[in-house]
Amino acid sequence: MDLNRATILGRLTRDPEIRSTTSGKSVATLSVATNRVWSDQSGQKQEQAEFHTCVLWGKLADIAGQYLSKGRRVYVEGRIQTRDWAGNDGVKRYRTEIVADNLIMLDGARGTGAPSMGGNDDDSQPPIDDNDSADEIKVEDIPF
Repeated sequence: MDLNRATILGRLTRDPEIRSTTSGKSVATLSVATNRVWSDQSGQKQEQAEFHTCVLWGKLADIAGQYLSKGRRVYVEGRIQTRDWAGNDGVKRYRTEIVADNLIMLDGARGTGAPSMGGNDDDSQPPIDDNDSADEIKVEDIPF
């Protein structure tokens, strides 16, 4: 049995980029930064940032485009996928992405620093699962 699962919690480095396929399906691309902090052998604090490209499809992409912006904290779950293509110069290029099927927005609505549910940053909204049908997720049901 194999498992391809990625889970990240970080901040958006820019506003989501929303596009539509030729068939009209929405796709959003997010750039999420995660930080790692540790002390080296000499006791000096070290920090390293990793940047992840996340791709969201359908209703999840629409929601991300409507509610997310640069600096927002998000929790993303999905699978890792590497695409390849030939550039205009003929060189083969690769991009590894997280194809998201679950997204949780962790802080308040645009323009507020407060969490959208409750009084501290540990509170979060219920997850938005890409496997839910469009009939089950309604914008008016989102609690912010």
